[in-house]
Amino acid sequence: MSLTTNKMFYVSWEAFHRATKELAKGLLNRDFDSIVAVSRGGLVPAAILARELNIRVVDSICVSSYDHDQQRELKVLKDAALADSPRLLIVDDLVDTGETAKALREHFPTACFVTVYAKPQGKPLVDHYVTDIEQDTWIQLPWDMELAYSAPLVDQK
Repeated sequence: MSLTTNKMFYVSWEAFHRATKELAKGLLNRDFDSIVAVSRGGLVPAAILARELNIRVVDSICVSSYDHDQQRELKVLKDAALADSPRLLIVDDLVDTGETAKALREHFPTACFVTVYAKPQGKPLVDHYVTDIEQDTWIQLPWDMELAYSAPLVDQK
């Protein structure tokens, strides 16, 4: 997918934190002992889930499938040291086309895979998520944005 859509979904830090805590609430009845964060997008929600679920063992798998707004072939840059297990939680920020999720499912077939946001193409590949996003909508996450001065409307003439 490339950034050729006018549909944007802007996420603030507070909204992301709130949604990730909602994800944690849905996982409270499970007994996870470790987390693998999908770097980079899964690092922030993994930290929040580790705290909320009291999980102390956190690792990462480093993958690359985007250049800012262009999707490309997935590369594993660093593998996780943790072994597949039903008590392993795989965490990413979102599932889009599902290409990353497919690779992670092959690598960790018995783990629980969760994301904060899910688009229709990738949604069947995750076990739990919080927010549906339309396929043609680009998500602007808080770590990709900066606050900036906004001129009053009267000055924008």
